[in-house]
Amino acid sequence: MRINDRVFGILMLVFAVTYGWQATQFPIPFGGSESVGPETFPIMLSIFLSISSIYLIVKPDPDEKWAPLAMLLQLASVVVALLIFAWAIDEVGFIPSAALMVSFISWRMGASVQKGVLTGVISSVAIFVLFNYVLELALPLGILEL
Repeated sequence: MRINDRVFGILMLVFAVTYGWQATQFPIPFGGSESVGPETFPIMLSIFLSISSIYLIVKPDPDEKWAPLAMLLQLASVVVALLIFAWAIDEVGFIPSAALMVSFISWRMGASVQKGVLTGVISSVAIFVLFNYVLELALPLGILEL
């Protein structure tokens, strides 16, 4: 599987460089340039992705086996859940959609339904409070808006 890893590494490196370059194209935020702006996190992410891609190109996994079909279906269900979350965040609101998504993923990872729902509700409320009140980055309330 060395060839698959190297091809994937090359594709991810191209993606990382493109992603990082696009992040530098963001307009200057209102109020002038700052040390931390909207491009900071995407640039950091592209640097880490580039380093990981180069490592994968230079040192691929020697005997990687494909996951069984059941595992691939599990992964596909998580991807579908994330896509539904991306759509629902504006329509339904952050807290309910994140609670459902985290609950579903927790359940798929082996938690009981009760623990998954508890994890989903607590984490979605905590992230909402962190973003809205600490970082002052508004997340949509959706159906919870009064």
